[in-house]
Order: sequence, then structure tokens, then C-alpha cells
Amino acid sequence: MQAQPTPNIPVSEFYWTLLHKADKKFSKIRELPYYHRNRHEYDAYFYKVFKVYTQLWKFQQENRQKLVEAGLRRSEIGEIASRIAQLYLGQYMRTSEASYLSEAYIFYEAILSREYFKEGMFQDLGLASKQLRFISRFLMVCLLLNRREMVQQLLNQLRVLVDECKRTFQETDFKEWKLVIQEIVRFLKADTAFMNIRPLRYSLVLDCHPDSLPHVSTSVAKRSLRLRDAILSSYHHNEVKFSELTLDTFRMLQCLEWEPSGSFYQSSGAKNGQNGAPASSRINYSQDIADPTLPSNPRKAVLYRPSVTHFLAVLATICEELPPDGVILIYLSASGAGMYSDVNSPSTLAYPSDRLNPSRGQIKGDGSSFQAVCLQFGTHGNGGMNSIYPSDLVPFTRRPLFLVIDCDNSEAFEAVNGVQKGETPAMLLSSSSSYHIAAIGSSRQSSGSLFTIFLTAPLQAFCLLLGISGSDIDMDTYNKAEKLLSSSFSDWGSTLVTSDTIDPVWAQILSDPFLRRLLLRFLFCRAALSLYAPTFNKKEFIPKCIPCLPASVLPTTAACQSVILQIANVFGATGKFIFSEGLELPENRQGDSESMSCS
Repeated sequence: MQAQPTPNIPVSEFYWTLLHKADKKFSKIRELPYYHRNRHEYDAYFYKVFKVYTQLWKFQQENRQKLVEAGLRRSEIGEIASRIAQLYLGQYMRTSEASYLSEAYIFYEAILSREYFKEGMFQDLGLASKQLRFISRFLMVCLLLNRREMVQQLLNQLRVLVDECKRTFQETDFKEWKLVIQEIVRFLKADTAFMNIRPLRYSLVLDCHPDSLPHVSTSVAKRSLRLRDAILSSYHHNEVKFSELTLDTFRMLQCLEWEPSGSFYQSSGAKNGQNGAPASSRINYSQDIADPTLPSNPRKAVLYRPSVTHFLAVLATICEELPPDGVILIYLSASGAGMYSDVNSPSTLAYPSDRLNPSRGQIKGDGSSFQAVCLQFGTHGNGGMNSIYPSDLVPFTRRPLFLVIDCDNSEAFEAVNGVQKGETPAMLLSSSSSYHIAAIGSSRQSSGSLFTIFLTAPLQAFCLLLGISGSDIDMDTYNKAEKLLSSSFSDWGSTLVTSDTIDPVWAQILSDPFLRRLLLRFLFCRAALSLYAPTFNKKEFIPKCIPCLPASVLPTTAACQSVILQIANVFGATGKFIFSEGLELPENRQGDSESMSCS
């Protein structure tokens, strides 16, 4: 019900009372962690805060003239709109429901088009700061929605505004905003149009509808699990990031969401947004996203440089609330700390006899001496407060886990398998060495992880491996390779679901579209790096999966080699790979096209 003042209370006094109430509730919800132990409690409070701001927004619309006469400034109207947008953005980050992101965009666009903060901005430092913060938050929303034209427009505005503020106010007040500009420029330079040729999100135009995915035999998979939650975190020195979203987590976040209505940058007619926000000449994201045939997005916790206590608290909360049919994806990308003291025996981690000592984060095996191995999510020398050890994950193996570890010592996490507390985790582990990619420069920090690119944009990763960048890609060639890769993924998926040797750990997640797609892309990554001439037969460059997948999808099989051969041939790059003797392109084979045995 809409709030109205009583006859004895002036409109302006009622408005300021309602505003004070909204401000208090906003401050409280801003202090609450996204990953609250009781989701229902958080949701209930969010809707209370949202209800107050909805009343406030409608009230100022309906009583604008009286309020302006009483002293209401345009910047104060903009502040209400900005806070509503912040509520929507925060709720998206907490729930991964894309409709919240769309509504945040609507309100931010209203602020931009109506220039709420413009009047008096260069006479008021606080007002100038509000405008800068608004543009920065709007940039984040546009990045998440892949609105790159708007991103560029906002970046240009931010540059001009910062320069104007430096001339008007003390330059020292705006040094941090120069760094923000440098951050976003670097981010966009790495996340190019080439990396976004096709959406990173799951698109029903390009990917299989979840209802059409083949099912594994119940004799192999006793249950079917769904990805319900994910924790995404990366930390590398000087890595590409914007705000608290790194390039690697940005790509993984999109990879675990549905593309709106299965379309890419689809536009539709203008329409009023929720709560009366203006909508002239904008994309109607709410309408595009509302697809009742699709499940909701998995919830994602994006953690920036987490302390181990914070990481464990979030993981514990998610485990506590995981539905019976749920699986948790944990994506960790970081530099490793601690090395094996017996550098000639790193492979001992692969043996079942290895056991992990949870109290010390160490590996015990055949008598070799090991130092503690961990992922480093912050500066060294802080007593391990930013170090995540394999042993840290062991207590949480009471629930199904899907681990993606992107690190130079990811192999250490193999030791979790064998000491689990009930559920064997599925693991995709990056190689211990990263291959230098000439197309994107030698610095891993300048482009993100190649392993993560393979999992989120596999054909782009293949092109980068060949030295092909966005500037010299031929789209007809690219599209032909995309169709080949899509067909190959379908074939590999069928091979896995019909295999009677597939481990139940993998079998139980193959019906989930997001996890299935990650697994098939891992197979492509492993095959490409295994056959690529510079990394051929070099185990340090080959990613691993735990438990092992069926032999029918190993890179040594004719079927896997044929996929790489065909796609490399499309780009005229078959000479960059080493194939088994006698392997030919399918159209060059004589007679029956049976798979050839590998030598």
C-alpha cells in the first residue's frame, strides 16, 4: 500500500521522514554480508528496504512540485534512484537473478539521461563525488550486461569529468579516480570484441537446451545433481580487474549464467520499467530475460582476495543451505605458494597412497618430504590468513563439490581425493606451466588465464594458441570452426553418457548444462594442448581431471585427434600439431570412415 501523509502533516515533512527511514534501512542492509547464513532473513529485510524506497520514489514523483517548492533538489532525486539501483545490483550479486541487474541498468540510465547530479556539480565536491561513483557503478552494470557501447560512453564521460574536477578542486582529491580509469581501460583492452564474438553465457541459440541433453543410465549414475551455488575467486599480482571483479572471475561468472532469452544483444521496443523509471530508447532486458522454460541462474559468491576465514565462512554457509540435489562449484585462480622438496617426484601426488594431513595442510605419501602447498590470495608473510590449502576443503567434501583449480601447483589438490568425508569431488586442474601465447603477449596478468579462457571461450582460446588475434580473424572461417566444435562437443557428450566406464562422480553431473559444458571444454583444452607441437608430450603443460574420464575421450584416441585436426585445418594450422601417423581428415578417407587406431 502506498504511503500518504495525514492531513495534519505537510507533504515535505512526510517526505523527509520517509527519506530518513529509508536511509537508516539502506545503511543497515549495506553492512550485511551478501552471504548471510539465513537467506530468507536477508531476503525479508531486502524487501523491507526496497518497499520503503519504492514508496519514496513514487511519493516524490506524485508530489514533485510541492517538494521542489519545499527545497527538494534534483541531486536528491538522483540519490534515491541511485540507491534503488544499488539495491538491485547488490541483490543480483547475492542471488545471480539477472532481472535485478536489468532493473539496476534502468535506474542508472534514468540518472544519466536526466542528469540529476549535473546542476551545481562543480561547486560542490560531494556532488561531484556522487556523480563519479554513480558512473563507476553504472560501468560495472554495463560490463555485466555486455553493453559495450554504453561502457565506452561512460568511460569517456568519466575521463572528462575527472579532468574537470581536477581543474576545479584539489587534484589530490581525484588521484584515485585516475587509477579507476586506468583499471577500466586495461580491462577493456584485455576483454576485447574478439573475446566476445559469441556470448560467454549459456545461449539457447548456440548451446543445447537443457531438456534435450541425453541422460546417463541409472545403472551408472544413481542420482542427478544440479549446479546450485558457486564460489569464484582469483588473485594474481597486478592482474586485470575492475573494482573487485577480476578478468578471470568476470569470465567464469558469465559462463555460469543464461544468456537473456538465448539471444545476444537482443533489443526490443521501449517500455516503462519497474517503479516508473524512464525507458526511452533502451533495451528492455527484463522482457528478454523472462524465460519461464529456463531454471534460475546458479547463485555465485564472487570473493576478491578473501582471507581464508572469510572464504571458509562463505563455503560453510553455502554447504549448510545446499539443496539435496545440489553441487557447489569452487573456482580458485591464484599463484601457488610452497613447493615440493623432492622436485623430481611431483607425480607422487597422483597415487592413492598419498594422504593429506588436514591439520598441517601437507601431503604424506611414500616417504618423500613435502612443504605445505597452497593458493596465495594476498601478500606473503601474514601467517597464512590469505592462503587456501587443499586440506581446507576436506571438511566440505560431505557435500558434492566441483573444483576448478587454476594454479601452477593445482596438482596438490589431487590429494583431496581419498580423504573426502563422504563425497568424492570432481576436479578440473590446470597445468603446472602456462604456455606463452604470442597473440596476447607474454604476461599472464595482461590477458587472464589460458585455462580459464578455454573453459569460458574455447574457440577463442584455440585461436590465441595459434597466434590468431581479433584483428586478423576471418569470420567465415571462425563460424565454420565454431560449427565443427559444437558438433564435436555433442559427440563427446554422447560418448560420455553412453560409456559404461565413466566414474559416477562425472556421471551424476552430466545432466547439468553448465557443468557438462565446462567438462566438454576441458576435454577440448586437454586435447589441444596435448597435440600442440610446442607442448606435445610435456606433462607440465597438460591439464588434468580427477577422477579420470573414460579412455574413449583421451587425446590419444583417433576421435579426439580428428576433432583437433579438422579445426586446425579450418585455420590452415595442421602443421602446428603432432598427430598419430595415418590420421586423415574425414573427407580424405577412403571407403568406410571408421576411426583409425592410434600408434
